[in-house]
Parts: sequence; structure tokens; C-alpha cells
Amino acid sequence: MEERLQELAAAMTGELYSDNMMRTLYATDASAYRELPLAVAFPKQESDIAKLIQFAVDNKTSLIPRTAGTSLAGQVVGAGIVVDVSKHFTQILEVNTDQQWVRVQPGVIRDELNMFLEPLGLYFGPETSTANRAMIGGMVGNNSCGSNSLIYHSTREHTLEITGFLSDGTKTSFKALSFDDFIAKCELPSLEGEVYRQIRTILGDYNNQQEIRAQFPKSNINRRNTGYAIDLLLEADPFTAGGEAFNFCKLICGSEGTLFFMTEIKLHVDKLSQNPTGLLCVHFHSLDDALRANLIALAHKPLVSELMDHYILECTASNLEQRQNRFFVEGTPEAILIIEYDGSDEAAIRDRIAKVESAMRNEGLGYYFPIVFGKDRKKVWDLRKAGLGLLSNMPGDEKPVAVIEDTAVAVEDLPAYIADFNAILAQYGLYSVHYAHAATGELHLRPILNLKTKEGNYLFREIAFEIAKLVKKYQGSLSGEHGDGRLRGEFIPYMIGERNYQLLKDIKRKWDPACIFNPGKIVDSPKMNTFLRYEPEVVKRKIETVFRYPGQDILGHAEQCNGSGDCRKSALSGGTMCPSYMASRDEKDTTRARANILREFLTNSPKDNPFDHPEIKEVMDLCLSCKGCKIECPSSVDMAKMKADFLQRYYDKHGVPLRSRMIGNVDRLMDWMAYIPGFYNWSVQNPIVGQLAKRMVGFSTKRSLPLLGEIPLEKWFLNRDKPIRKEAGIKGTVYFFCDEFTNYNDLEIGQQSVLLLERLGYEVLMISHVSSGRALLSKGLLREAKKLANKNVKLFASRLTAETPLLAVEPSAILTFRDEYVDLVDIELEAEAKRIAPYAMLIEEFLVREFEKGNISSDLFDPTERQFLLHTHCQQKAWKLQGYTERALKILKGATVKVIPSGCCGMAGSFGYEKEHYQLSMQIGDLVLFPAVKGKAIQEIVVAPGTSCRHQIKDGTGVSAVHPIEVLYEALM
Repeated sequence: MEERLQELAAAMTGELYSDNMMRTLYATDASAYRELPLAVAFPKQESDIAKLIQFAVDNKTSLIPRTAGTSLAGQVVGAGIVVDVSKHFTQILEVNTDQQWVRVQPGVIRDELNMFLEPLGLYFGPETSTANRAMIGGMVGNNSCGSNSLIYHSTREHTLEITGFLSDGTKTSFKALSFDDFIAKCELPSLEGEVYRQIRTILGDYNNQQEIRAQFPKSNINRRNTGYAIDLLLEADPFTAGGEAFNFCKLICGSEGTLFFMTEIKLHVDKLSQNPTGLLCVHFHSLDDALRANLIALAHKPLVSELMDHYILECTASNLEQRQNRFFVEGTPEAILIIEYDGSDEAAIRDRIAKVESAMRNEGLGYYFPIVFGKDRKKVWDLRKAGLGLLSNMPGDEKPVAVIEDTAVAVEDLPAYIADFNAILAQYGLYSVHYAHAATGELHLRPILNLKTKEGNYLFREIAFEIAKLVKKYQGSLSGEHGDGRLRGEFIPYMIGERNYQLLKDIKRKWDPACIFNPGKIVDSPKMNTFLRYEPEVVKRKIETVFRYPGQDILGHAEQCNGSGDCRKSALSGGTMCPSYMASRDEKDTTRARANILREFLTNSPKDNPFDHPEIKEVMDLCLSCKGCKIECPSSVDMAKMKADFLQRYYDKHGVPLRSRMIGNVDRLMDWMAYIPGFYNWSVQNPIVGQLAKRMVGFSTKRSLPLLGEIPLEKWFLNRDKPIRKEAGIKGTVYFFCDEFTNYNDLEIGQQSVLLLERLGYEVLMISHVSSGRALLSKGLLREAKKLANKNVKLFASRLTAETPLLAVEPSAILTFRDEYVDLVDIELEAEAKRIAPYAMLIEEFLVREFEKGNISSDLFDPTERQFLLHTHCQQKAWKLQGYTERALKILKGATVKVIPSGCCGMAGSFGYEKEHYQLSMQIGDLVLFPAVKGKAIQEIVVAPGTSCRHQIKDGTGVSAVHPIEVLYEALM
């Protein structure tokens, strides 16, 4: 087979991989399932897809269509060839504003489609919680809905036409047909004609009609993805008089790639609403109160009504990014309904909301009714959308499991259904989280299970079947929007009856007689508790690491990644995670891929050192350790931390490369060079000597190297004349952390920082200390970094308080105290490291704090108008500190600050210097940062707190960025 795969790869214009690493990366999606595929293909043209289909037929294998891989029911897990269209099939092909439709390829991201449509006044409505990376092909395959489905319904209602390949390799299109066109299709002497003739026979049979109408979910349940949608086709002309035109798109939507391989999709789009909206965020003492209040909210015609229970809310309280989005949460509610209303203006919205609140209070429902308008609405929705990933944050092997999370019932049945649901769980000693789409009768319900145990594996299936029976009692849909896949396919015969199930099997056999399209999904599914990520009762090995992972080990931390794919968002969606993926669009460069590889080898490696695998090294190579995942991953997967531990253990086997050793000990090298700064600066700037030095080290010759100051900052501080100030004139005392970058390279910024603080009335102390260890951490030299961390914590533990903080210029250095040190120092120092962590501050953070206390006045600075263009450091973003730099600049009365919506600059310490990473480094800069800087107005001053960021901006644009302290010092009067 390998030889045939190589022949196929040579024949394709796209790529095909059958190596162990790539197959491992595509063995899972966002579900509990895992199966190693035969290969992974990235078709570039439609001809590639035709070749893949022919190969599958000839070699009795299968094709698994895949876009973002965020499916929750195992839809894109299988033993055949995974066909990833997310890399090349990404074009918006055509738009018609008058007729309100757009034609796209399946790899177009939903949110990016709306960014394209917005200037045209158009909008594609269905919105999943994964909308910033979910793709249209996947949304069609799963018939996705989302929080606003009360208004926009599902993807099916928007799908006008689908073009692609039948299983015999024939390219065709499906669209709405008149009666005559339908009859004409039935006469075609081809597979296309056969599928039309079959559906005419099936749906023209009176007994079939009766059985379908009796057994399928209630017709008033909009969210219904149980099996193939033959119940909806039955309501079309010619089978139901007065029905809408027959369109096989209704069948293909929700078919999970089991019938047809899509290459183009034509979608209806709506006019963009111009009405403002407001959110009513009602707090409840019980879940039942919230569900009954939901019916009152619906009577007043909202746009959306979404639920979050206390489990979700508790998860958001411990997530660094989501804490700021909890501004509207009061006390400890058991549940919150987020209800959105629109109106002509804010007053009209408030009037509608007042009636809703009055009606709820009259029924004794709800105790707090905050209203949210404007930009704060996004914070509320971000909090709600984060629920899926946050559920994975629970330490340990027990997790909220996606097993019965997609049931939908008629909304009036929801309170009774949920009461019955929880009673069933209680019989098993289980409880569940509840959240999402109250407006349309679908709550995402996840019981807490441990799938690594035999009992958990048994309960996984037992609970699924029990709830299937309950859903059948209410004539609901076992899948509302996440699809059947492997998770629910087994129960479809029970949900719709054996006769109807046989009809589905007949349809699959007619459309796909060789079963090459995504087998085992919807029909002929294996038992739902097989092919899981975890084998029950596997003995867990002890894995040695240098870092601590509180409440878990490194494997448990990697397992927090549930595959939701937040790391696959593009630069257009904003944020920092994951810069290498944003540039390459390769799955292997995502945080998810790295977590998958770690989980695979740390679980299954036969080696004494489970980190000793080239596959791990390859996927870790392009991790920039930007820390974006620490805050933006809903599961808070800290890949930079795990990469450092991996490198240390990999070095244990293979030794430390010379370049890594040199970079890790850059402070020592600079200390030596500080004796000959003139010679060093001449050498690195000399076109011959400098190029030779870069080649010897393994740096790109296209890079400039940082220069040395005349003397180290520490030496300047000790030798200078100290200001004489009476005790009464001192506003406070601070310690200055002379980080290794400021000490040697950014001398003037360090000097200005000290002088600025002193002129503002603060006593500045500097004591001799070791470096932060940032470079050692970035290169995985953790045991050496640990020694420095221990020394610094011991040194500063007795000195730092809220009144005497430790300040520094370089974000990456000072934030080691808040971040890595806490889990790196000796265990007996952990408590002290945690205590002093908040007192290690960026200098801007301190200045803003003092300004807000009234200790610093804007009157001390020149009020001249200044315009700033600000890019902040990744480490700042990881701790939500970027706002302090903006606010520090706004201490100046004449300042306006435009924040560049950039993620990582691409330099990432030494990453951008290294010859093999230079090109990607510049690609990352080109995503957002470089265009913003190149397009700046002449009067705009570019500001960047990070030394590597300033260097990247200079190399990438020719513009010299300044540190915010330089701005403030210069403005002092």
C-alpha cells in the first residue's frame, strides 16, 4: 500500500502524507475518538479529489473529508485517507448582492466570510461557538446552527446549491428543482439519475411516508440532525403538495461527508441588521427557574436566549482571559440566561426588556437583571462561547464528556425533559453541566466521566442509551447540531425505527456503493464506546519533568486539550495563538497538534524517556513559546511550558546543541563582550565579520544583531551620583530588576526608567541579582534556569511587598516571576514564589497604578499632542497586561493611542534570528504588524515594550520603535 500511496502523491498537485507523525495528528478531532488514518491528503485542485476517489475505489479504502476538525462526534476520525480541504479550498468565488447569495469553497472560515460580506451589507447567519475557525464545508456536513438559530435556523436553510463529486467520480451539482426538472433528473442514465429515482421510490411509498412522519423528531424542532433528513425531503414538492422545491442539498446538509464530496457551496445570505441590540443577563437561583423563565423570554420575541449554569461560570472564574468577561456576574447564580433583544434605539430595547423583567418577577423568576449594551456585549458572548473549552480545565482524569451534549426537544418540553434527564443521571451518581441554546430546546449537557476506567467506558454507552430513550419519549432529536458521527450513529435505529433506518442504509448504498465516503458514520456505525482516545485501565506511567503541573502531570496537562481548535483561528480573528499556524495554515503547527503528539507518545512510548521521539521535536520546532495558548486556549494549555520540559528531556538523550547553549547563556556572553563593547558593535555591523559570525552561530544573515551599550546598566547605576532626597519627599520605594536585555543592550531605556522614577518621586533600589533565565527557559535548559529562579526568589522574597514592588523594562524577563518561577523553583520555595509573583511588575503597570492613586499627575508631562501606534509583547498579552502600556501612554494629556491588533511579532526571542526560522518569523510579522507600521501616518510614533519586538519591527519595516518609558521620560517637564 505504501508504494501505491507514493504513486498517488506523485500524481497529485496537492500533498499526501503517510508518515507516522501526520497520521497521528489526524487520528483525532474534538471528540473522544481516535483512529489512525491510512494517510492525510491536502488536495489543491478538483482533479486531486477525483484521483483520491478513484484511488479509494481501486484500493478498497475510504476518504474522510475534513475542514477544521472541530467535530464532537468523531465525524472526521477514520481508518481511510483524511482529506483536509482547509488549506487550499479556501476561496470566496462569487457574490451576488441583489439576489443575496455567495458561492464559496468548503475551506472558507465562517467569520472570515462575514468579514468579506460586511462591507456589502450582507451576513451569513448560522454561528457556531467555533465560528472563528469553523469552515463552511464542516458547517454543511454537520448542518451547524449556533446561538442565533432562533432567527437564522441551521446551515441547511441557507444552502442553495452544492457542487462536488459523487462516489463514482462524476462531478455534479444539486439545487432546487421544479417538478419537471426533478422528473428529468430521474431519467438520467447515471449514478445521479439513480439517486433521484431511488428517492422518488422511497418517498413516494405511502407506508414509508407514514413511518417517517410517525418516527422522526417533531417537525417544530428546528434543530434536528437525526440520520439523513428524509423527513424534510418528504415535505418537498413532488411528495407534499404546496411544499417547497425539491433540493438534495437538504439531504447532503447533515450527511457528514458520507454521500458526496463537496467542492463548492452556494449560500443564501441575509441583509445585515442595522438595529442596535442589548443583552438581558438574568440570574437565577435554580436551573428549573431559568428554563421556565426562558419560555417567558421567548414570548417577547428575542433574537437569542442562551443558558450558562454554575459549573460553566465556575470554570470562567479560574480562566485568566475570561475573568474580565465576568463583569456582569453578581454573586453565585445557579444559572444565567443571556437574552438578546433589538430595537430602533437603546430606549426601545430597554422598554422591551422592562416588560420581560416584569413578567419574570411576577412569576418569582430571577433575582438580578443586568442589561449590557455596546462593546461589552462581545465580552458576554465570549464568556458564553468559551464554555466548551473551559470544561476541559478540570484537573485529573474525570472530565465533562461530550456524549449526550446535543439533544434537542421542543422548547416547551425543555423544563420537564431536563428534570427527567437529571433524575436519570442521579440514579448513576452523576451530575452534568448545562449550557447553550435554551431558545431552541437544546442544552449542551455533559456528565462527568472518567473514560480511562472500565466503569467510565461502560457508563459512556449506558448513559447515552438511557438518554436516547428519554429523547425518544419527548420525540426529540438525539443530535441537534453536532451530528451523529460515531457517537450517536449506533442509536439511530432506536430513534427513528428499524424501517426508517433501513431506508437510510439503502440511501447510503445507492449514493456510495463501495462505501468510500466516511464509512461508519450515521449508518453502520460501530459501538459508540469503541475506538476511543483512551484504553480503559491502562497503567499510567510516571513522567519526570522539571516544571510542576499543579493537580496533574505533563500528560494530564496535554490531555486538557480537547481538540476544539481555538488555535486554528487566523490573524484576521485577532489574538496571539498560534502564530506559526497563522502563517503556515498547517495543522501540525497548532497547539492542538502539539498536544496530540505529546499525548500519543507520553501514553504509548515504549522508551524509558518518552520524550525521545523525532515526531515530538518536529511539531514543537515552530512553537514560538509566545504563551498565547496560556490565555487564549479555553483549556489553558500552556504549550510553551511543555515545550521547555520536552527540550530538557530530549537534551538528556541527545545533548544540548551549541547554538541552544549559547543562546541560553546569552547573559554570560554579553558579560564578556561588555569589556569590549566597541569591538563587538563593530564586528556585528561589519558586512564581512558580522555575516561570518551569524553563519557560525546559525543565525540568518538577513538579521541585524543587537548592539551593546557603553557599559552595563548595573555598573552605571552603582557608579552614578545618587539623588539626595529627604524621606518626607519620597512617594515610595521600588526595586529595579536589571534584566539581562536592558543591562547589556538597552542601556539608555534602563537609565531613563531609573531617572523617570526618581524624578516622579520614587526611591529606586537595585541589588545585585542573577539574570531572569528567560533565554534558558526558551531553549529548554530548565535545570539551569531553576537555579537562577531559586536564587532570585530567595533574594527578593524578604524585600518585595505591595508597597515595594520589583519593576523592570523587559516584559519577558520580569514576568518569569509571575509565570515560570512559581512552578519551577524548589518545592520549599513555591509558597514564597507565589507570594511575591504579583509584586513583580512592568514599569508601565506600576506607573498606571500610581497615576490612578493620584501619586502621579499628568501635569508633570508636556501636554503636546502625540499620536502613538502600539504593539505589545506576547508575555504581556498572556497576562492581560497590554492595557497598562496603553494607559501609561495616555497619562500624557495630548496622547492618542492606536493599538495594533497584532499577535506575536514573530521574533520570539531568538526564534526569528535562527536561519531555519527566519522566513516564518517574517511571515508572522507580515500578517498584521508590518502592514500596520508601514501604513502609519508620518506623525505616529511606534511604541513596543519588548526588545525583540522593536528589533523585529526595525528589521521588517525599517521603522525604529521606542519603549513607552522613552516617551514618558522625554515628555517630563
